[in-house]
Amino acid sequence: MNKDFIAISDYAPQEIQDILDLAIRLKEEWKAGGNQPILKNKVLGMIFQKPSLRTRVSFDMAMRHLGGDALYLSPNEIGLGKRESIADIARVMSGYVSAIMARVFDHQHVVELAKWSSIPVINGLSDYNHPCQGMADAMTILEYKGTLKGKNVTFVGDGNNVAVSLLHVCSMLGANFTIAGPEGFDIPLNALEVGQKFAAQSGSKIRSMRDVHAAVADADVIYTDTWTSMGQEEETARREQAFASYQVNASLVAEAKPDVIVMHCLPAHRGQEITDEVADGPHSALFPQAHNRLHAQKAILVHLLRED
Repeated sequence: MNKDFIAISDYAPQEIQDILDLAIRLKEEWKAGGNQPILKNKVLGMIFQKPSLRTRVSFDMAMRHLGGDALYLSPNEIGLGKRESIADIARVMSGYVSAIMARVFDHQHVVELAKWSSIPVINGLSDYNHPCQGMADAMTILEYKGTLKGKNVTFVGDGNNVAVSLLHVCSMLGANFTIAGPEGFDIPLNALEVGQKFAAQSGSKIRSMRDVHAAVADADVIYTDTWTSMGQEEETARREQAFASYQVNASLVAEAKPDVIVMHCLPAHRGQEITDEVADGPHSALFPQAHNRLHAQKAILVHLLRED
């Protein structure tokens, strides 16, 4: 078993499916009256270089629901790799808490934390990928569609960290993945190659397109994300111009399957990548998706910390 949860692609497809099945069971258990305190006396140390609503609250509450606790560490308190070396931080925290969740700018920072830590490290987001979001996304598609196998998932927008993890979980579990975006904003080649290897095993297809209308035709899922992520603010004007024709609006959604669901990892810039009419409309899965961060992360935590 992997010590850490740094990338979905570090796991075998069946392992990812098992964690998703566990997430669904833990959600059902919570709704039926509460989870068992299987992480009693466990503490999750949460390192944040980037602010977050969903990541912070969902991990904190996940630990509480499972009988454990969580400790928030702000950028000013840690200074990851600046005030103190990442290797030293990892080794110090390994003696204080049961696991580390890190939300970072540079993917190498979370990789280095895992290298030097003797406890599990969870990637809460990096510039390369967002595996916890990808697990919640897959869980949401399972709940709405029953399976990922053979489903058509179209990502509209930037080939960013969210798109990378969605590509990997879809290709692993047999969903056809299409990304539609302007030239210069494609999924990184190394991440695409990983997805292609999984797709070859699962029999799914991966497409990259410029024509958003062709991309959403026959889509079971339309997914979008902000055009400008944290740390890219100086590119805002250029990005808004490049992505102007890639807005997920009612007319675009109407070109997909009648029962298509629309997803967004949030926060949403309403009126840019998605309209209010879609975000709050009958096809929207935005808030069930956000809530599934809680339960998907419970499953990741239990997978890493449960003492069998």
